[in-house]
Amino acid sequence: MEEAKGTVKHIVLGKFKDDITPQQIEELIKSYANLVNLVPPMKSFQWGKDVSAENLHQGFTHIFESTFESTEAVAEYVAHPAHVEYANLLLPSLEKVIVIDYKPTIVKL
Repeated sequence: MEEAKGTVKHIVLGKFKDDITPQQIEELIKSYANLVNLVPPMKSFQWGKDVSAENLHQGFTHIFESTFESTEAVAEYVAHPAHVEYANLLLPSLEKVIVIDYKPTIVKL
């Protein structure tokens, strides 16, 4: 197996609180996506909702994935004022959250 050179994926799994409306969730997602325009180390952003038939989501409903060129770039993103401001909006809206950063690994058979 070969670890990717540099590339780091920043994964956030979240379950929004019951009193957060779909409109509020939509605005939070749009603001998250806009961080790509505000934080240079953030290279891409994708998101989605759980659609698994296995029902192993443990209550997590949304996944957010950002791509960075290095672990140093993730650290720069985390400390960036635009990210800090956004995190202060998102985190109080979540009942549960998990954040994982990883370097994708290619399996060669």
